[in-house]
Amino acid sequence: MSRSEMLSPSFLGRLPNAVRRPDYDRGSLAVGMAHIGVGAFHRCHQAEYTDDLLGQRFDRWGVVGINIRNPLLADTLGRQSGLYTRLLREDGKVDARVIGCMLSVVDSQASPQPALEVLASPEFDVITLTVTEKGYCHRPASGDLNTDLPDVVHDMSNPGTPRSLPGLLVRALELRRLSHGRPVTIISCDNIPANGAILGNVVRSLAQRRGDDLLSWIEANAAFPSTMVDRIVPATSAADMEALQQDYGYRDNAVVVGEPFRQWVIENRFAGRVPQWDLAGATVVDDVTPFEHMKMRILNAAQSTLSYLGVLAGHAHTSDDMADPLLAGFVRRMLLEESVPTLQPVPGMPAEDYVEQSLARLRNTAIRHRNHQIATDGSQKIVQRILNPIRERLQRGQGIALLSVPVAAWMTYLICSSARFGKKWVVEDPYGDRVAAIAERVGHDVTALVAEILAIDTIFDPELAASAVFRDAIVASLNGFLSDDPLACVRHICGLAPDRS
Repeated sequence: MSRSEMLSPSFLGRLPNAVRRPDYDRGSLAVGMAHIGVGAFHRCHQAEYTDDLLGQRFDRWGVVGINIRNPLLADTLGRQSGLYTRLLREDGKVDARVIGCMLSVVDSQASPQPALEVLASPEFDVITLTVTEKGYCHRPASGDLNTDLPDVVHDMSNPGTPRSLPGLLVRALELRRLSHGRPVTIISCDNIPANGAILGNVVRSLAQRRGDDLLSWIEANAAFPSTMVDRIVPATSAADMEALQQDYGYRDNAVVVGEPFRQWVIENRFAGRVPQWDLAGATVVDDVTPFEHMKMRILNAAQSTLSYLGVLAGHAHTSDDMADPLLAGFVRRMLLEESVPTLQPVPGMPAEDYVEQSLARLRNTAIRHRNHQIATDGSQKIVQRILNPIRERLQRGQGIALLSVPVAAWMTYLICSSARFGKKWVVEDPYGDRVAAIAERVGHDVTALVAEILAIDTIFDPELAASAVFRDAIVASLNGFLSDDPLACVRHICGLAPDRS
């Protein structure tokens, strides 16, 4: 490791000219917002919007980051006093900037108390969060609180020492009610449709079990706006940190990398003071639904589809998938022919144009977004990206030959992690072990495999699972994916001749 200096407040004045720095007095910045889940996406998205806002209209919107899952960030981001470098890459172009709105980081894995002290403080009017889909402890098929989860079971019996995100928020709201009663806006920034509605639902469901009028207080003093967030932010690699040090001459263990495109649409539902993010480019609307459906069913559906097909094709990254004419052609057809007709109009953005814009973004060779990373937690993503449009098309009597392919590809991804199917890769998915166990027990009887996986009613709506059209389409594609030529079914759907190589 070089002796290059580490990023710190004292180093800001010595940053190279090619790296932009906060254009406000960070020493005068007071806290007013907490963020739970200080991962790469937040640091490359909402934090950048906040930094932009502070440069235009300085106010009490410094952020305290709360880390509730490993890895510990106090020794990385915390040691840098919340400072980090944000790199935007598009092919050969790079934009480097230090983000300064995060003033400190609290690690709260061992105990909820450090997080609760921040969340319950009257200094904080806004709580934002990015905890991934599974952090909401909900049933993806319905959005209801999953009371079977061990952490939720614990929190129902031990509300003072919560382990789940809903339990943490309920306890924080209870402490706010008991100590000062200030209202708070809790903003989900995770990639889930109706994310605010789901967050409010799981919090209220848990609070209702507490009694003592806590639910009534939450209804009157807390708001859970839904949002749509968009920027492609792959996991930071060691190569990214080494490149920063080589190109700019300093070390940063919390650097994040993203694409230039960004979008943030926020529902106009607040309790008390909130930052005016619209001044920094965010859009505040009465209904986020059309925006989130377009993003989920186009960009995110393309990402999920390419991730599974890309793994089967032996590709490493999304840009590799998009360089494959078969995969790129299939996903474009799927989006235009089956996904787009399920969308509501979005002002200023025709759906067909959004398809082309999304595919162009996915071709960006400077963003090394790993297929296995995108495939993570697919059971929590597939409902809104793929299954909901499938259900709507079936209700209208429309075809699903294309949209059924990524469902079968996701099943293949989980099945092939089992010993019986060769343990081809390691899967990170809440339902990975369950599907692998089904594969071990059922073996190569594809019809039985599909029947048992579709019986997981926390993912598959029973009415959809009972559809013979849906079931037959999945069986046909899964048969192909589990064959010696896994992409033959995709070539067949695209009307291409078999691969003779």
